[in-house]
Amino acid sequence: MASKIEVDEIMNAGGDNDSGIDLATNDQVKVNIANAQAIKVTGTQTDIKVSASRELNILKDSSDDALVLQSSAPDASNNLRTIELAGEKVTFSTGASSGTSATERMRVDDSGNVLLGTTTATAPFTLSTTGRAAVIHSSGTTNTQDLLNIVGNGNTTNNALRFWHGSNVAFSGGGVVGTVTINSSSTTYNTSSDYRLKENVVTDWDATTRLKQLKPSRFNFKIDKDRTVDGFLAHEVSSIVPEAITGEKDAVDKDGNPIHQGIDQSKLVPLLVKTIQELEARIATLESK
Repeated sequence: MASKIEVDEIMNAGGDNDSGIDLATNDQVKVNIANAQAIKVTGTQTDIKVSASRELNILKDSSDDALVLQSSAPDASNNLRTIELAGEKVTFSTGASSGTSATERMRVDDSGNVLLGTTTATAPFTLSTTGRAAVIHSSGTTNTQDLLNIVGNGNTTNNALRFWHGSNVAFSGGGVVGTVTINSSSTTYNTSSDYRLKENVVTDWDATTRLKQLKPSRFNFKIDKDRTVDGFLAHEVSSIVPEAITGEKDAVDKDGNPIHQGIDQSKLVPLLVKTIQELEARIATLESK
């Protein structure tokens, strides 16, 4: 025969009369510490108080199968802060003016995309079907809207960004392949150039002939019809200075959308310098006659 014990409270028999389990309220179990509620479990949520002035609410929303970590009340600026595990995403929210809900500020979705200022990683934000994207999106329309701030330390030179190839420095050909460094007055963009990384170095090659094949032009981008700029068409440079170009001419993705080529015009500098040296040598020869 089954039996049961019915009580309203379970207290410490050693004399601690202000800490125990409170069962007096229907459909609720409370744990009190020092005469204050520390944990409350109901049919819809569990609240855990971590201090007298701050609370951590862990809520299970049956409609969305969600787990929410939320501040129990607005702060001095009337803001709530929440971390929500729901469906196939993790979201971070804050800044509700009403004090009853919070606005999503950051999301990690089920594909591993990290999203700031946006809730979707649809094209063109995703890198590829197997890649991962970190997207920072601003709703502002003026140049005063900062997408990303990188702050250095005093007058020292700091690595603002470091680019690696390979899983670690032991990877064959791996390690740091570029950096962006900043100091109190300038920014420097660096790519690997240490002589110990190179072999088969030659200096006797014809730059002028190759330079004459380049076709500098003036144009505007379709999205910016009022701005004319100087530059190159990527596919016309690819056979002359291939390391300056990324992508293939007329490439498209599986849906037929264009995958545009890009150019790093700084890769043209060695060709320009070598051509100037060759022209200088020719001028010196002519002047000596």
